[in-house]
Amino acid sequence: MINTLDKTNFNLPNQTNYYKGKVRDVYTIGDSKLVMIASDRISAFDVVLPKGIPYKGQVLNQIAEQFLNATKDIVPNWLITSPHPNVSIGKMCVPFKVEMVVRGYLAGHAARTYASGLRTLCGVNLPEGLKENDKLPNPIITPTTKASEGHDEDISREEIIKQGIVSKEHYEQLEKYTLALYARGQEIANKMGLILVDTKYEFGLFNGEITLMDEIHTPDSSRYFYLEGYESRQAKGEEQKQLSKEFVRRWLIENGFQGKEGQSIPHMSDEWIAEISNRYIELYEKVTGKKFVKADYDNVLAEVENSIIKAL
Repeated sequence: MINTLDKTNFNLPNQTNYYKGKVRDVYTIGDSKLVMIASDRISAFDVVLPKGIPYKGQVLNQIAEQFLNATKDIVPNWLITSPHPNVSIGKMCVPFKVEMVVRGYLAGHAARTYASGLRTLCGVNLPEGLKENDKLPNPIITPTTKASEGHDEDISREEIIKQGIVSKEHYEQLEKYTLALYARGQEIANKMGLILVDTKYEFGLFNGEITLMDEIHTPDSSRYFYLEGYESRQAKGEEQKQLSKEFVRRWLIENGFQGKEGQSIPHMSDEWIAEISNRYIELYEKVTGKKFVKADYDNVLAEVENSIIKAL
């Protein structure tokens, strides 16, 4: 198997903090910049799986960079530069402790909730008679709490404001930005022969201004369907052809794992890891319209570190 970038342990100039997320390693520089390294770790059901996926971090970082640049006319974002295929350097924001999940279709978690008989998700009422993957009458926002550890939890707009997690004024602006970003994402996806089904955004404050953070429109934060044949597949009750991390979740579910206590992560064969890697690369090329150029992983840690030091 190809080398993977599973972890970093740098001591960067003027480094003041280090945080290891599920997928990203985040270094704080002074009190104003963040260095975010997209590793090849993969998580599902809020659990990091035991093996890395070749080129996954590069795919995430480069898709996010493209879409951050394509949406900066809608909302300011954190990105300053991307000095290496796996690295982004940007402004350090004070994050809002919610993730803004937006859905245009009944898929994934929303579909599982609906199938259980519930017709309300995060305080949003869903109409009767929907099938999995049907288009919703209008895009809906179904926020989650942003957990530093463990599972993010569904929460309603009303509870967010009532609990003071985000002020009413800020939350209303987050909703506007979320719907505008989703509309732009759908527009770009349609041009590439895709449907942006659902996605999530994270925001923070930088110098008092709401700023888009982290990644956007990547396979880890979004679900895409192929546009061609969508209507006929829905009419026949067939599964949608999709590009997202959902295939990994489904494989885990089929093998008895949903991140619950007492469950074991199934064995990930080299063939399965290669399949996941190929799917991520396929998504990159389909979403961006660009040929994926694999980074050289022979001396990746040194190259990542040197690129950061040079950029800083």
